[in-house]
Amino acid sequence: MARIASFHLVRERHGRAVHALARLGFDRPRLARTDGLEFWRLLGTGRGDDTGPGADLRRTAVFAVWRTEADLERFMASSPIARRWKKAEEAWHVRLRGIGGHGSWRGVDPLDGLTPGTSDGPIAVITRADVRARSWRAFGRAGREVDAELHTAEGLLAVIGIGEAPVGRLGTFSLWASSDAVRAFAYSMPRHQQVIEETRAGDWYGEELFARFEPFASTGTWDGRDPLAGAEPVNRGS
Repeated sequence: MARIASFHLVRERHGRAVHALARLGFDRPRLARTDGLEFWRLLGTGRGDDTGPGADLRRTAVFAVWRTEADLERFMASSPIARRWKKAEEAWHVRLRGIGGHGSWRGVDPLDGLTPGTSDGPIAVITRADVRARSWRAFGRAGREVDAELHTAEGLLAVIGIGEAPVGRLGTFSLWASSDAVRAFAYSMPRHQQVIEETRAGDWYGEELFARFEPFASTGTWDGRDPLAGAEPVNRGS
């Protein structure tokens, strides 16, 4: 079966922050009953493109893994959740094939069994970690420094902080122009390299994930634009 993943970013209208936060809880039973949805996480997001501490209370995200692309299409066409997204101030959706990575997300490898993608075009990356309580302060300090370095990286198309909790279970979703751009940031940025070494030496994480994807179809807007528009070989709206 053609197992795929998807990422959905939704900003509610002004005055709807409480509604957005409530949906992080109320949507869980409905998602759990969704046919063909094999793995999912409802996520809060950071402010703007800041991956450090802070939250945008009107913007939430969902990462999902689907049994087939047809299951995702049925969800987008008929689910009350997807219908509500259409009424939001802004929403952006992308479909993902697996490229590679390591680690797990709450004990699950979200790349396992995904339809293989290509690394010839733009790349989507998810990083996330369960940070041990004793490492929160060090992680927060290092995260601010890496965020500043990240925003100087060549080939970064868009980035957002994501999290399952205000502290401790945090990550990022980012889009890059190419696999070369991802590698250049991962291995050439000095502070990023130092932080990787610090996390290993200090055993900061109880669990971590680094996953790369091919973003093969996108619709909607993220901060007023589709960051993948015009980036080959993405097929918008397919």
